[in-house]
Amino acid sequence: MNGLKNRLKKIAEEIDFSGVAYIEEGQESYFFQNGYANKQEKLAFDKQTRFGIASGAKIFTAVAIAKLVEQKKLDFHTKLKDCLSITFPYFHQDVTIHHLLTHTSGIPDYFDEEEMDDFEELWETLPMYRVKSGADLLPLFQNKEMKLSPGEKFHYNNAAFIVLGLVVEELAGQPFTAFVQRHIFEPAGMTEAGYFTFDKLPGNTAIGYIKEEEGYRSNIYALPVKGGADGGVYVSASDMARFWDALFQYELLSTELTGELLKPHVQVDEETCYGYGIWIKKVANEIKKYYVIGFDPGVSFHAAYYPESGRKIVVPSNHGAGPYYIVQAMEA
Repeated sequence: MNGLKNRLKKIAEEIDFSGVAYIEEGQESYFFQNGYANKQEKLAFDKQTRFGIASGAKIFTAVAIAKLVEQKKLDFHTKLKDCLSITFPYFHQDVTIHHLLTHTSGIPDYFDEEEMDDFEELWETLPMYRVKSGADLLPLFQNKEMKLSPGEKFHYNNAAFIVLGLVVEELAGQPFTAFVQRHIFEPAGMTEAGYFTFDKLPGNTAIGYIKEEEGYRSNIYALPVKGGADGGVYVSASDMARFWDALFQYELLSTELTGELLKPHVQVDEETCYGYGIWIKKVANEIKKYYVIGFDPGVSFHAAYYPESGRKIVVPSNHGAGPYYIVQAMEA
């Protein structure tokens, strides 16, 4: 492991990586950390440090929907109009849960990554401190026209997962975050995980930092005050390793529904597919890696499960980039 440590240390210095890298395979594990959870206080990270993981949280939304399928409250091909009472005047009537889970719904997004590159522009019309639930984001996309026809093609869509969270709330009769806590975090033993608000962060939580010419500033004014179905949950490296175990050992869903979640539903490019809330890497028609990624101002994340070996890699960061290069080094 000394060779890996030296390699990670070198890369971390080159890219100004701040965060942790955690590998677990069988009974063996390896932990690496660089930088600070709080730069002002120079607080170091550990395996229990909570990080915001941005869109890495979409897998939890997908599992929550699958849990409702397991409870026979809907199925993956239920039409949105048949399971949500909120009206979307310009949405196509044939949009289904499957479309939303696979980024093929064609609905308008509140933050379209092909058209916008500054996430903070969103808060010019809707103050971020007012965004505490999925419903709070509806004004940004509810009355917009469709971007594509349902099923036409893969187009990454954050609003689709906001809508899925609203479906969970309506059918479960409780807040989305409470449903995830009860049906995912607790059975998986994810003791550090939670949807925390910026003004009530628990101890040992990494502050997100945005790089500027004169240094770093906190991301507290860049993101919604509380995360939700499209992203923004906090987890630790050990939490995410426990999630992979619970998912692949069928502790969260039945074998059948886990298989449906992990099925390559959409081909994104030559080697990349998308399941339900999860990216899949295939080589020669063989699945090599399941992974989730996330990027927000002051947040970046990459967590992967390798089915051939059962290896788990988790790399959260409180900078806006870096995990990709750390994961590359760990895979090598």
